[in-house]
Amino acid sequence: MIKKLPLRFMLAVVSLLWAFSAVEAAAPMTTITQLTADWQRAKEYTKEYLDVMSEEGMSYKPTPEIRSFADQMLHLAAANYNFGAMVSGKANPFQGKKLEEMNELKTKAALTKTVMDSYDFMLDAVKGLSDAQLAESVKMGQREMTREVLLAKAFEHQTHHRGQCTIYIRMKGIKPPNEKLF
Repeated sequence: MIKKLPLRFMLAVVSLLWAFSAVEAAAPMTTITQLTADWQRAKEYTKEYLDVMSEEGMSYKPTPEIRSFADQMLHLAAANYNFGAMVSGKANPFQGKKLEEMNELKTKAALTKTVMDSYDFMLDAVKGLSDAQLAESVKMGQREMTREVLLAKAFEHQTHHRGQCTIYIRMKGIKPPNEKLF
C-alpha cells in the first residue's frame, strides 16, 4: 500500500500538470488591452504616412501594373473593415463595395478619413471583445482560427501594405515616418 501511494501521487501530479498546460495552451497569448494599444499605434503610424504624402502623390504608382498609393491605403482600409467584421460579428459598412474603385475616396482628405475610420472600426471590434473571446474560433472563408490569430493576420496585413507605401513615399523624394514599434 505504501509503495502504491507515491505512484498514485505522481500520476495525480502529472495529470494535474497536463490539465493546466492544456488550459494554458487554449488561453490567448495577448490581451485586449495590448491589442488595443497596438491597433491605436498602427492607426497613428498610418496617419503619419497619409500626412507625409502630397495630394498629387495619392495617385502615384511606381510602375503602371501596381496599385497607386491611394489604392494601397484603400486596400488596407477594406481589409481592416473585413477583418473587423469577422472578428466582431458586426456588419462591414462597406460590404459589397470595392473601396479601390471608389474615385471619390482618392483625394487626400477623403482617403485619410476612410483609412482612419477603418482603424476606428477595428479598434471598436477589438474593444468589444473580452480576453476570453480571443480564444474562440471564427471562420475566415474555409479556414477556422481563433479571434487572436485572425487579429494577428489583420495586423500583419495592414503592416505589409503600409510598408509597401514606404517605397512610394521614398520614390517621391520624401522621408517616410520613423518606425513605431512601441
